[in-house]
Amino acid sequence: MREFRRIKRLPPYVFNDVNAMKIDARHRGEDIIDFGMGNPDLATPPHIVDKAVESIQNSRNHRYSASKGITKLRLAITNWYKRRYDVDLDPESEAIVTIGVKEGISHLVLAVVGPGDIVMAPSPTYPIHPYSVIIAGGELRSIPLRSDRDFLEDLATATKQAWPRPKMLIINFPHNPTTRVVELDFFEKIVAFARENNLLVIHDLAYADLVFDGYKAPSFLQVPGAKEVGVEFFSLSKSYNMPGWRLGFCVGNPEMIAALTKIKSYLDYGIFQPLQIAGIIALNGPQDCVQDVVKTYQNRRDVLIDGLNRIGWKTEKPSATMFVWAQIPEAFRAQGSLEFTKRLLSEAKVAVSPGIGFGEYGDDYVRFALVENEHRTRQALHGIKRVLKGS
Repeated sequence: MREFRRIKRLPPYVFNDVNAMKIDARHRGEDIIDFGMGNPDLATPPHIVDKAVESIQNSRNHRYSASKGITKLRLAITNWYKRRYDVDLDPESEAIVTIGVKEGISHLVLAVVGPGDIVMAPSPTYPIHPYSVIIAGGELRSIPLRSDRDFLEDLATATKQAWPRPKMLIINFPHNPTTRVVELDFFEKIVAFARENNLLVIHDLAYADLVFDGYKAPSFLQVPGAKEVGVEFFSLSKSYNMPGWRLGFCVGNPEMIAALTKIKSYLDYGIFQPLQIAGIIALNGPQDCVQDVVKTYQNRRDVLIDGLNRIGWKTEKPSATMFVWAQIPEAFRAQGSLEFTKRLLSEAKVAVSPGIGFGEYGDDYVRFALVENEHRTRQALHGIKRVLKGS
């Protein structure tokens, strides 16, 4: 067998075992209630779809587009930031359209990180954050993101101990999978730390809109000087129910934007133009559809959390994201998240994501994605209750 260096560096994909079990169960005709993948199940709002359909009818939109995104969409992005966060951005030098956040982060890291460069990211975290570093040939340093640890203190310690000095920090708040949220003062400390240590910062703000109970997610770029050290990514997937459209963007530091622009100019011709035009409508149009999405996720969150607590699985309600990060009940914790996930799948017919798939510090947890309706969620709780009682 030939060896491919970059592929060899990638660790085994933990979720493959669970996915294979899920497929086998469905082939046997079993009804699996699937909270595994954070794949929004709701429809894209009609006014966005209608604009896409209209744009597709125009043959001028069938040609290659621009790899950095069409001008009107980049202007819509920067205007959206101004309205929401009072952040001024230049649509030419400080904004770029990406094929979702995963593509944008992975290509930006590929553009600026080389062999031997140290990049820090939380653990647990969304897999592309650490895996993009491995793909780029960099060296990853995992910083624990746990309720019993101080992330900023651990970050400072890891930076002091690393040699060569770290080049980049990748963060994501509201956080996937832990649902951790922060206030603006956290980003103020991150910006100061980045300046002091000559760090580049990537912040993934994919869940900016999915917030509950009065919480509002700040933007990293609201901090004075943030554009000097980093960039922020946003995705239309969650807020506007557009996951399959693969539409996101990156804004902030012009040098990092230029690096991403250059590497994308070699790799792609941009997103299909009708999708970009629909993105303009999403960002500039009425935002009540976003609030409808938030309400749906909040109702699902409440049904799931209230139900888990009733059956003895003590879990707190998250203030943001479309996930529930649930610590495995003590009676099952020793077996680890992967085996517990397999048990839920085989005995309760419920699929969740094992915490170990998000990093070594996640093994005491599983993640529920709120992508099943309330009726299906209640059905899942009955199955989970049987497993807990059989402990």
